[in-house]
Amino acid sequence: MTTHMIEISTAEGVAKAVLVKPADAIASKAGVILYMDIFGLRSTLTTMAERLANEGYTVLVPDLFYRFENKQDFDPKTAFSDPVAGPKLKAMKLETTQAMTASDSAAFIAALDEAGATGPVGVVGYCMGGAYALTTAARYAERVAAAASFHGGNLATYAPDSPHFGAQSIKARVYVGAAGVDGSFPPAQAGRLAEAMAEAEVDFMLENYKDMKHGWTICDHGVYDRDGSERHWTRLLTFLGETLKSA
Repeated sequence: MTTHMIEISTAEGVAKAVLVKPADAIASKAGVILYMDIFGLRSTLTTMAERLANEGYTVLVPDLFYRFENKQDFDPKTAFSDPVAGPKLKAMKLETTQAMTASDSAAFIAALDEAGATGPVGVVGYCMGGAYALTTAARYAERVAAAASFHGGNLATYAPDSPHFGAQSIKARVYVGAAGVDGSFPPAQAGRLAEAMAEAEVDFMLENYKDMKHGWTICDHGVYDRDGSERHWTRLLTFLGETLKSA
């Protein structure tokens, strides 16, 4: 495979992104956009993208915080306890709206096209990225065939831009892996999301990962759980394989 950093022109600037192409990129036209968690673009996410690329996908990991200058490297284990880093992260997340990332995703899909991944697109998001993945599936329904969220927060709130409000536009298969312990996606939200997906007749699955905490899938998080993460990989790779490789 090949891994390199690229720059993507969006309506509001230039976003850096990691692009990973499989060894046999010509054979597979399927692409995957991996939407980052709050701690930003870093080597851990590149490693995750490479694992996806090993399955034959061209994978793009964009920097969703590209609008902010002078970003530091954040340590997921300590960032929120840091009096400077914690508030900065929360502010960047709040200022990176669903509408912004939905608009940016047109450029992200175009970057996959340019890389040769002109077929069906899968989107997968972690933590805050889970909401962006579902929003992208609604906005680009003709292109996105699979959307997955793992420990995604705020998927079905009362905010006007809550992802569940876009369910009627989704044509993709949707998988949501919920942390068993997650204040950002409590049972009330899970029920609201499931109801919206059912009413929209979306091919939808919600799975609760009992005892897992928000962030359990990513190895540099303090709550990382190896067995739980490997279970997530099994689910994700099966889901993408069933959906993208048959589309």
